[in-house]
Amino acid sequence: MSTAYIGLPDNLAPASTSSNETESLRLSEQLQEDHYNTIAADYEAHYSDSSSRDYRWRFIYEPMFTGINLTGKNVLDAMCGSGQTTEYLLTKGASVTGLDISGEVIESFKSRWPQATGMRRSLLDSDLPNNSFDCVTIVGGMHHIHPHVDEALCEIHRVLKPGGYFCFMEPHSGSFPDLIRKFWYKHDRYFSDNEAAIDLKALERKFASHFSFKRVLYQGNVAFLLVLNSLIFRIPAKLKPLYSPALMPLESSINKLQGKLSSCFVVAQWQKKEPCQSSIDIQPVAIN
Repeated sequence: MSTAYIGLPDNLAPASTSSNETESLRLSEQLQEDHYNTIAADYEAHYSDSSSRDYRWRFIYEPMFTGINLTGKNVLDAMCGSGQTTEYLLTKGASVTGLDISGEVIESFKSRWPQATGMRRSLLDSDLPNNSFDCVTIVGGMHHIHPHVDEALCEIHRVLKPGGYFCFMEPHSGSFPDLIRKFWYKHDRYFSDNEAAIDLKALERKFASHFSFKRVLYQGNVAFLLVLNSLIFRIPAKLKPLYSPALMPLESSINKLQGKLSSCFVVAQWQKKEPCQSSIDIQPVAIN
């Protein structure tokens, strides 16, 4: 067992960490590691193809990093998988560290991106230095770590430099697509038991003293479902190039009209406050 000293906002800090809480955290992480080691090959085939790559660059990365100069910046690709986001970051001149709990995917990351640094560690216990990154990014990872999203955000706050950015994309609660997603999560083998959309508004309230919320963009519709998530809909990957060119402009047009209620995901850009507007009690959080 190791002890990570994570800066927890006052209303999040536990009075104590019981053995049951520690065991729950360990089991939650083990669930995700086992899940992704199992589906790694299918995931790679459906999320690293050229159509999915084009979707991410156009509808996720470009809006997510708008206004941030990544050249020469130290960026943590947290919950990096095999490095789909790292590819984009490297083209922008960033120095990238990839972090993931799955041994199988981090080995894939290291082989694909030798110019980056790959680490097999939990985001909840990264062992990275304080104030060491200009930017931390997560693409579709936080909804996998329930019930420990708050702890993950505290760790991200700790490793970010003052003024550094946290950029993320996640499925969000409070939408019509999320009603369908809640049912689907319970019946599809490609999802693990602890997955759930994030409650962005609740997180903003909890972390308002520690981050400025620079950008929130709700989007994702037909191409998100059938191009980026072809695996979930059991669409053969070889068919995606046939229909993707027609769905991409349709996605763009619908994005202009939709809001939170109809969107599939949210892109957000947070900035660590400098100085922090309220103190953070440093609490020892035991992580197994």
